[in-house]
Amino acid sequence: MTQTKVEAPFVENNVPFKNFCINGDMKFNQRGSSSVTGLGAGGLHYLVDRTRTYSVTTAGRYTISQETDVPSGLGFTNSLKMQCTTADTSIAAGELTLIQHRMEGQFLQSIAKGTSSAKQLTVSFYAKANEARVHSLEVKDEDNTRHCAKLFTTTTDWKRHVLTFPADTTGALDNDNAQSISLNFFMHAGSTYTDGTLQSGSFASITNGNRAAGIGSIMASTDNNFFITGLQMELGDTATDFEFVPHDVQLQRCQRYFYRFAGGTGEVFAHAIGSNSTSAALVTTSPVEFRAAPSASHANLGIQDTINALAVTGITIRTDLTANFRTVYVVLALSGGSVEAFRPYFATTDSSSNGYLDLSAEL
Repeated sequence: MTQTKVEAPFVENNVPFKNFCINGDMKFNQRGSSSVTGLGAGGLHYLVDRTRTYSVTTAGRYTISQETDVPSGLGFTNSLKMQCTTADTSIAAGELTLIQHRMEGQFLQSIAKGTSSAKQLTVSFYAKANEARVHSLEVKDEDNTRHCAKLFTTTTDWKRHVLTFPADTTGALDNDNAQSISLNFFMHAGSTYTDGTLQSGSFASITNGNRAAGIGSIMASTDNNFFITGLQMELGDTATDFEFVPHDVQLQRCQRYFYRFAGGTGEVFAHAIGSNSTSAALVTTSPVEFRAAPSASHANLGIQDTINALAVTGITIRTDLTANFRTVYVVLALSGGSVEAFRPYFATTDSSSNGYLDLSAEL
């Protein structure tokens, strides 16, 4: 008896790491907070790894939080929520609030942007809101200042949105570790960004007024919110199933951009050595190589030996003594006593308050 060989159907994106977005399921939150409140006055804010909010001064305020409200039965465990907390019904021209995901150029070369072989891109995500409201998703080429944008309308139930963006044969993406593409969800914007015609049919040089024409505003009412999860950008004109990356691999991908070296109370997290009367040094090693030389921030840290305890008042990273982007040489400025040069100390978090040492190489 002969057997007929059945060929599996070809699926273009049935390959590992088809999703250019990292932590698109909003699962990892190394910073640890469940929410960040009072946002909107300007600046950028991270909560879950890799997806941030960005705002230009606005009278409106919002909170972002990591939630467990997710589409049912699809394998998701977390979502990112934006909630308006102070309404802004008189929108100044230059106001802007985005949810944003940024990507390195060296990971995007398969798009072949700027060549005759340039690929289409499909962005898919699950979203819901308190009402039907129009928002814009912009794919922005940061290297060549080009963009294309599509509108989508939220519903009060979880819905998968699929937006396909045309190939762009103009402007290659830089093959390096800098930002090349950003996905910009326009949540709120003034006339500077909305008074034109949406640039939806093709990529073109950026005209601000064409970036978010036709959108509503999450800041219109304190009843307004927006949830998102399952963010995926992939090659081609078809959205495939969301790619769930193994837990350990996804965490390492997040740690390329951010790592909380210590977090908690009363934790000994490293050895330090006295440098002079007011400083000490320690060497940290992250689980993976950072994207670039990291910057540092901290709270409630100190050093101690069997006799003395001193508080950390400042941190400087010695990039000249950092051999690579994984091992980082850190100088601690101290107060509360005199440090003995070359004496060994323990670096600790405060015993009564959460302490941390954050190393960031975000785009």
